[in-house]
Amino acid sequence: MTQTDATNSQQRVTGTQQHRLMRRATYASVSVASGLVLLKTGAWLITDSISLLSTLVDSLLDVAASLVNLLAVRQALSPADREHRFGHGKLEPLAALGQAAFITGSALFLAITAGQRFIAPRPVQQEEVGILVMLASIIATLLLVSYQRRVVRRTGSLAIQADSLHYTGDLLVNAAVILALVLWLQTGWTWLDPAFAIAIAVYILITAVRIVRGAYDMLMDRELPEEERQRIVEIVRQHPQVIGMHDLRTRASGPHSFIQLHLELDGRMNLYQANVIADTVETDVANAFPDAEVIIHQDPHGVDDDSMPFAKQQAEGESEEAPSVGDARD
Repeated sequence: MTQTDATNSQQRVTGTQQHRLMRRATYASVSVASGLVLLKTGAWLITDSISLLSTLVDSLLDVAASLVNLLAVRQALSPADREHRFGHGKLEPLAALGQAAFITGSALFLAITAGQRFIAPRPVQQEEVGILVMLASIIATLLLVSYQRRVVRRTGSLAIQADSLHYTGDLLVNAAVILALVLWLQTGWTWLDPAFAIAIAVYILITAVRIVRGAYDMLMDRELPEEERQRIVEIVRQHPQVIGMHDLRTRASGPHSFIQLHLELDGRMNLYQANVIADTVETDVANAFPDAEVIIHQDPHGVDDDSMPFAKQQAEGESEEAPSVGDARD
């Protein structure tokens, strides 16, 4: 994540507004993809262009992927319940993996179809119609991607980000089809149409790989970007009574983040004072990361976790006389 991305993360909204933005983004993607399917179907039937067919197949898969995205986002935004205490945010990367599967399937279909057209080439018909349809597709997709990026900046949604990345790829696909049709008009070379279709298929596969990487990181609880982790450290160290911190752990689940850390305080403090300081630090971190759940544990400064009871007692001789965990609970 770049510095700009880190700054954008500060602009995120929370609660009802965040959920509303994400739902609207899913509705917009389904609507745009459905409209483009109808438009491209007519254009393909008129032109018989394989590269235009490639964009039609991509739009059909866009509809399916966006519908999966819509359902997954709705479920991911459901509040935590007794069986899912950490919420349902992992549905977002699962939806992203579903999108990657759709995208990979479309790329393979295009490659096979383009290979067949190399063997049995056919001329493109009424190229002007195809060019006009692609221009309309570019305009509609540009508007959708612009809206999705605003939503991602304000929500941090991985599912919407994957959808936006997919449609960004569609922009290049549509531009490539226009170029193929223009070159066909100028040269009449029949191999240009399937050649561009294969190039589009390769690009779609690259897009799928990028989506899978992002989904894998979230499913495997990868740490937040280093810029955000450093920001957490700076916030914690700003408090004058905090001596140090350790064991910072972070992860993301859908639009939500989880932050855990150990706070090092003066060991002579009473429990009430330590709790007040920890609550203050927790509030500061939560204000900076409004979509995060923050958990802070207080430790006396200079004492490692491994040296706490029951790992070691006051002296090794006392360890044999110390009660077991089961006895202590009794």
